[in-house]
Amino acid sequence: MTAPAQKFENVSVDAKANVYFDGKVVSHSVYDKNGKKFTLGLIYPGTYKFNTGAPERMVITAGRCKVVQASGVLTAHESGQEFRIPGNSAFTITAEGGICEYVCYFE
Repeated sequence: MTAPAQKFENVSVDAKANVYFDGKVVSHSVYDKNGKKFTLGLIYPGTYKFNTGAPERMVITAGRCKVVQASGVLTAHESGQEFRIPGNSAFTITAEGGICEYVCYFE
């Protein structure tokens, strides 16, 4: 298991948060030096469904979660693990046993 990134250098961040599900999922948009966007976020305990536009790679940086992709495939993830979601799709994520932290890369 590879340790997730703990620090990002040479980035800019949107101060305005992306707030979903009455504040139970919150992220901030971050841009690398080339302007490519990714997000850093928190998922409070619960189950939440998201739709995707672009393909996404979600890296869990703390906590744990279960993910059900649109295909019905269920996977479990914890800190240091990642999963991918196809573009123009959907997934349901359940944070268990505390807050789940993540980095989402748009591919």
